[in-house]
Amino acid sequence: MRNFAIILLLAIVSSCVPSKKEKVEVKAATPFVWEGANIYFLLTDRFNNGNLENDINFNRNKETGVLRGFEGGDIAGITQKIEEGYFNKLGINAIWFTPIVEQIHGAVDEGTGVSYGYHGYWAKDWTVLDPNFGTKEDLQNLVTVAHKNGIRIVLDGVINHTGPVTSQDSVWPNNWVRTGPQCNYKNYDTTVKCTLVENLPDVLTESIEDVELPLHLVEKWKAEGRYEQEIKELDEFFARTGYPRAPKFYIIKWLTDYIREFGVDGYRADTVKHTDELVWQEFKTECEIAFEEWKTNNPELVLDDTSFYTVAEVYNYGISGGRFFDFGDKKVDYFDNAFQSSINFEFKWNVAQTETYEALFSRYSSILNNELQGYGVLNYLTSHDDGQPFDKDRNKTFEAGTKLLLCPGASQVYYGDESARPLIIEETIGDATLRSRMNWDDIANNAATKTLLAHYQKLGKFRRNHPSVGAGIHKMITEKPFVFQRTFSKDNYNDAVVVALDLKEIKKEINVGSIFKDNEVVFDAYSESEVLVKNGMVVFNSPYPIVLLEKR
Repeated sequence: MRNFAIILLLAIVSSCVPSKKEKVEVKAATPFVWEGANIYFLLTDRFNNGNLENDINFNRNKETGVLRGFEGGDIAGITQKIEEGYFNKLGINAIWFTPIVEQIHGAVDEGTGVSYGYHGYWAKDWTVLDPNFGTKEDLQNLVTVAHKNGIRIVLDGVINHTGPVTSQDSVWPNNWVRTGPQCNYKNYDTTVKCTLVENLPDVLTESIEDVELPLHLVEKWKAEGRYEQEIKELDEFFARTGYPRAPKFYIIKWLTDYIREFGVDGYRADTVKHTDELVWQEFKTECEIAFEEWKTNNPELVLDDTSFYTVAEVYNYGISGGRFFDFGDKKVDYFDNAFQSSINFEFKWNVAQTETYEALFSRYSSILNNELQGYGVLNYLTSHDDGQPFDKDRNKTFEAGTKLLLCPGASQVYYGDESARPLIIEETIGDATLRSRMNWDDIANNAATKTLLAHYQKLGKFRRNHPSVGAGIHKMITEKPFVFQRTFSKDNYNDAVVVALDLKEIKKEINVGSIFKDNEVVFDAYSESEVLVKNGMVVFNSPYPIVLLEKR
């Protein structure tokens, strides 16, 4: 009876709202803004298997530790979910997925069971895709389909290290990589001029000495019938740039080829603080050149004039540091001509420790509109290699979604955040427990999962439709109930929204401040109700504790 009464009340309220004016205002198109993007991050191998025929390659058939082998996910599987509308319904406007270049063929025994390079961070050959992930045709189709759906594609780039050495995978020459000492993170040098872990050769990113191609790559390319073409392209690259034939510049050339050929929109850079800091300025320069070249060659496919996006993984960087990361003996500004954004490792702690929404939101708005003006952070609560996520037991799923998607800054939804995919998998060791297959069965059949997904969808679409949510200026309107506004302006575009949280009563009485005018009809995107502004207030009934007000 209670649910029926709520529905009846909503019906009465909606019937009392005056009809819209006949004169229709022409609204400026909503601009895409990286600083407020809603980015979905997934493990290519674990999200969705779109092609069963590419599941096993290079005799990768050893029994592995739990979740340490290839599970079948691929590029075609991502494309399939875009075409089904999954990401658009979730309000996602950019997808970042783990590296797709060819991985080492062999397996590594890490003491926790045999592991293959399913995660993509063990490169063998940067110039081709790993067949387990798909083909270049698959990648081109993905980018094309994503762009048709208004979704940008962010690749994951590794310049810091090669893949481990195995019986099937040769060590790189010592003028390309170092194999020790292991990093101890006491200062800049012991973080940069070292190896992350044993048997993970570290690229000499500080080197500017000419080096020849590794023999194993030469032999591989000859066997594949593409040696001459690869050499021709390298010669053209080094002739154009004037760079020395140093290891980092080979890799930069190989990674930026994916921009030039396919028109991807951004790169997330892996293990940034473990490389020479200048490599990222050089990388950004070549990314921008490649992006402009692709746009010139494909004018009909260009989405808009948004610049190429680079976001840094500087492990343990937090928004409190502003533009700097402190190594102890040296501070580095990775935003300087290198990165537009940085992953914010601090966010999960801020969410857990900040007592009120207002304290969290106002602090982030202040930093982003002052110390980090013109740049951004990528907030996350769950990730592929963070063993201490905000909600590991998935007990605070709605709270996590609300705080992530309504906080200033860009948001990173890790695959399964929206569906409470388990983060604790029995018999797994280390990061593998965070990397289970996407729980599509729960999304299809579990009522609680569907309710959580609907929460993420409503908040995600609101964020996507309103740059003010992530990239705007925050201001509290009332403390009790907690109501705030976000405003954003760019060129001739203006955006403003009003949000209320933790509402206890069905009857909502919301002060809209000066954002909406009296007698204006506005829309609550959470309850999908039209409401009328009177005396600076909206009064209506809704069973939900959240109100998302927008002008339609």
